Amino acid sequence: MTRRSRFVSTVIGERSWPPPIWLMRQAGRYLPEYRAVRADTGSFLDLCYTPDKAAEVTIQPIDRFDLDAAILFSDILVVPDGLGMDVKFIEGTGPVLGALKGPEDLSTLSVDRVTEHLAPVAETVRQVRSRLFDDKALIGFAGAPWTVVTYMIEGGTSRAFETTKEWLFKDPESFRQLLSIVTEGTVRYLQQQIDAGANAVKIFDSWAGAVPATAFEMCVIEPAKTIVSRLKASHPDIPILGFPRGAGPLYVRYATETGVDAVAVDASVPVTWAAEHIQSLKPVQGNMDPIALVAGGEGMRREIGAVLDGFGQGPFIFNLGHGIIPKTNPDHVTALIETIRSTPDPAAS
Repeated sequence: MTRRSRFVSTVIGERSWPPPIWLMRQAGRYLPEYRAVRADTGSFLDLCYTPDKAAEVTIQPIDRFDLDAAILFSDILVVPDGLGMDVKFIEGTGPVLGALKGPEDLSTLSVDRVTEHLAPVAETVRQVRSRLFDDKALIGFAGAPWTVVTYMIEGGTSRAFETTKEWLFKDPESFRQLLSIVTEGTVRYLQQQIDAGANAVKIFDSWAGAVPATAFEMCVIEPAKTIVSRLKASHPDIPILGFPRGAGPLYVRYATETGVDAVAVDASVPVTWAAEHIQSLKPVQGNMDPIALVAGGEGMRREIGAVLDGFGQGPFIFNLGHGIIPKTNPDHVTALIETIRSTPDPAAS
């Protein structure tokens, strides 16, 4: 069985050993070859919208590490950019958006321009798929509506999400309307990626842990459920992963109610708990702390062992609990992969 089919089969529930491996943010600043391409490009969005270069950096970690899947190089904020917002990435600051001030600004957003605006990303997908060997899967992705909406309202990265939550509590109906607009744009974007050749897609809800518990269904579950339902209707054979980072015990509701095929878990989730409460329902992806990869050595090997021991009896994909830290030594990634692939199958003992 090829590694590509092992990856896809794992997402839909088949166990294989060693588990498929890919790493969130596997294409990025920790790689010197990425930094070389980035230095020769204008803005970060220029890189996302230049298919030749975006395809090159997507494939770099596959060439270097022989990972089991590539993930499209792009950013979750291309969707608000496609909807018509002013989106910039400023070196040393991060993303800066012309923030939505209130319900009156919803009319400035247009889902009808998303597909055309994001056509360069689809071209990246086509180029990557044509250049990858058949035993490698290509993962498309988008940000979940809640997470994307926080950037659209806060005007950038936030830790308290005060403006977003104030809008949510004061005017839930217009907030739901905003979520609906972003959900529709996200569906069209993911369908575009699948049509271009993505073998699986992932929904990143990086700030799911910031959602008030009383609004979790409205803000996290309902949008994900809509996205999954629409994608399954248009592309029934494409598996879907979801990542409600920081959701804690609400991971269980996410796994049971959204319809995703597999659930990625963050590093704060105990492996034993996730195996019992999530992996018993769906295949899991995760969840070693990215700092263990920075540390390397025996500490990293212990953490690898904990993940393999905890999830090894069922279907799972080895990954980190969040993205690779830029200061990570690439040699540690090589060591991680070698360790996982040389570990005996626990089901065989």
